[in-house]
Amino acid sequence: MGQMKRILIIAMMSFYIISQQPILISEYNLHQNDLPISFSWTNINGIDYTTPIKDQSPAPTCETYALCAAIETLMQYQTGTLFQPDLSEAHLYFFAGGTYEKGGVNVHDAADYLITYGVPDEGCFPDPHRPFDFPFSSVDGWENRTMKITEWGWVPHDEESIKQALIEYGPLTICIFVYDDMYQYKSGVYHKTSESKRVGSHLVALVGYDDITQSWLIKNSWGTGWGDNGWFHMGYDESMFIDGCYGGETGIIYIDGIYGDMQPDTPLISIEKPKIKNTYIFNIEFPTLLRSIGSIQEAAPRIFGSININIDAKQTEYIEFYLDGVLEKTISEPPFSWMCKSTPGIHTIETIAYNQNGISKDLIDVYVLI
Repeated sequence: MGQMKRILIIAMMSFYIISQQPILISEYNLHQNDLPISFSWTNINGIDYTTPIKDQSPAPTCETYALCAAIETLMQYQTGTLFQPDLSEAHLYFFAGGTYEKGGVNVHDAADYLITYGVPDEGCFPDPHRPFDFPFSSVDGWENRTMKITEWGWVPHDEESIKQALIEYGPLTICIFVYDDMYQYKSGVYHKTSESKRVGSHLVALVGYDDITQSWLIKNSWGTGWGDNGWFHMGYDESMFIDGCYGGETGIIYIDGIYGDMQPDTPLISIEKPKIKNTYIFNIEFPTLLRSIGSIQEAAPRIFGSININIDAKQTEYIEFYLDGVLEKTISEPPFSWMCKSTPGIHTIETIAYNQNGISKDLIDVYVLI
């Protein structure tokens, strides 16, 4: 009897241990194999597929900046090349129905526009950074220089769904509340407090997460002077997301199936000087300290005296420089630079680059003081 009792106890213990194994293995697999403890499109096997931080100011174009940030990241990931694509947020914003007066564009309309028409490169419709509506157009042939998506959809608010969608589809466009203390954010993980005052809403690109710090990695469009060089970590807080953003379901959007002309063979052009939010005193650059002064356009560079208009150009045969629509100079070889001297007031500097495959533009409004 004693021997049989021992055998029975051993059998019962063995059955108990075996019966517990699936639970233990299941828990282990969920933690180890289902979702990584952290993930970021800034570090896929050591490669950062995101593009540089941009600045939407002073226009309310955050919806299209967030969507384009997601597409640009996927363009580099899909090609395996870090060629720094630059899509036209202004084109997507205005052609999809956005206006400054309305204060935004319906993000559903912008996403649908990406399916039907796509978004061209920045050279087709450069962002003028104006705080008002204006007549707009893109260069002829922009339809042949677009990136499109095959579908978009909503992602539930729960952490696991967000993480899975981020890994499967790429950066997500998210609609969040803005609190007054976010403007002072510099580093660390942002958490709103009982003292935080809600002051608005904003759309940004969610590009990563970290379970150790319990935070999402967010790419903002307020320039590199804000936050952590334009980035911020937002704590896991479901109440930060705007439920029903623009009448939608969750305020978190994924895009899928990007395709199109990823690297057009048209010119690449960028005005490197002057830059928005800067002041130039006899060609020397300083940050603009007081941006809202009377009738001076908020983001427009302030100019004292003459200034060199410096251009970064590639795939370019020659460049034309225009001041308020009047051709001032044509340059056919680098350095592409023009010394501009104008009368006091607001002026538009426009540059057009040419090659045998087409044209690309860049422009900037400047305010000349003396």
